[in-house]
Amino acid sequence: MEELRAPDPGTAKPRAGAAPLPAGDTRVGMDARAFKRSVLDHLLYTCARTVRDASAADVYRAMAHAVRDRLVHRWLATQRTYEERDVKVAYYLSSEFLTGRSLGLCLLNTGLYEAAESFAAERGTELAHILEQEGDPALGNGGLGRLAACFMDALATLALPAVGYGIRYDFGIFEQRIENGCQVELHDNWLVGGNPWELPRMEEAQIVRLGGTVERRTDAEGRLHVEWTPARTILGVPYDSFIVGHKTDTVNTLRLWAARATREFDLKYFNDGNFRRAVEEKIDSENISKVLYPDDHTEDGKSLRLKQQYFFVACSVGDIVRRHRLRHRGFDLLPKRAAIQLNDTHPSIGIAELMRVLVDDEDMDWEPAWEITEATFGYTNHTLMPEALEKWPVSLFPCSPATCRSSTRSTSAFFARCRPAGPRTRTSWPACR
Repeated sequence: MEELRAPDPGTAKPRAGAAPLPAGDTRVGMDARAFKRSVLDHLLYTCARTVRDASAADVYRAMAHAVRDRLVHRWLATQRTYEERDVKVAYYLSSEFLTGRSLGLCLLNTGLYEAAESFAAERGTELAHILEQEGDPALGNGGLGRLAACFMDALATLALPAVGYGIRYDFGIFEQRIENGCQVELHDNWLVGGNPWELPRMEEAQIVRLGGTVERRTDAEGRLHVEWTPARTILGVPYDSFIVGHKTDTVNTLRLWAARATREFDLKYFNDGNFRRAVEEKIDSENISKVLYPDDHTEDGKSLRLKQQYFFVACSVGDIVRRHRLRHRGFDLLPKRAAIQLNDTHPSIGIAELMRVLVDDEDMDWEPAWEITEATFGYTNHTLMPEALEKWPVSLFPCSPATCRSSTRSTSAFFARCRPAGPRTRTSWPACR
């Protein structure tokens, strides 16, 4: 773990020459007076409310933005420290993150809790009432998600470089109600009031390919090349949230991906009166990140769940590769700069995706690509129950119009349908079962 460690808990501060955090600065100052002034400013300029007219929800939003201002400063300094020192980063891939409400935790971790209590008392209310205004981001349904959140909190507190990757579900898991003695499940619209803790990063969106066909060709030197022609593409838009270390200056990143259509609206269909078809691509694309664990008892449900998992890992692996290439030309150092940890079975297809990127996109031979992949990934298994170990029909993977064999090198279908057969070189790929 020493290779993963940031220099020390106090190093994630602005670099030499950068402006420090002034005690009395109303934007980022950490004393009670500066914090209260910042909350009042956000109440007026962000929420467009006067103190007299502000509701408890308005005060929550103003307080959240005031805390976020201080986190942004630390977060940027933390990321800059990691980049300048080229440290090894733990990338934690999990389909669930039960982080809980952010405001109370951030107030505790930054030492601003008493200042917030004082602000609330001066206005005749209790801080607990303000904290209750925050919705619970239901991005998980149990121990798997809570473990992921605790793990990320611990890494930030220990000043270990880390990035969490997951899905920004529109409706989380579900909201439970009891009606007439029976459980009723309703969608949990946790984003209905907005989320002041996230930062959309459109400029770092990932293009994800789905479906289509795979073609094999040989170049003039006899080298095998495989090209994937997708049936469609979707956009993975990252939303960054803060993972705040307890009483440290370290603020790590939780990056959640939202699925968006590359073409949201077809004017031709709309003008022809086919209004539903005009927005069909938008609906189909956004369904991928709509709900945690879509029901997979039907073929369409299985397909959607696999799309969801592949979307998530393709975005994450693509982002890890992008980060690595900012500082390194090749991938020999990838295992020394990245530790990708898979939280249970859901992101396990990420192993196949990194192989696809190295072999097809980066033109590496199989053996060195596999050595890099094997040294980069770690895996946590939470159960061996058969119902928890996922299986996917071969028909859901891209296939070659010519032969099955020609499709297996390029996509994650290789791992689902093939076994080794002789030396695994660029011109001698495994044969299909």
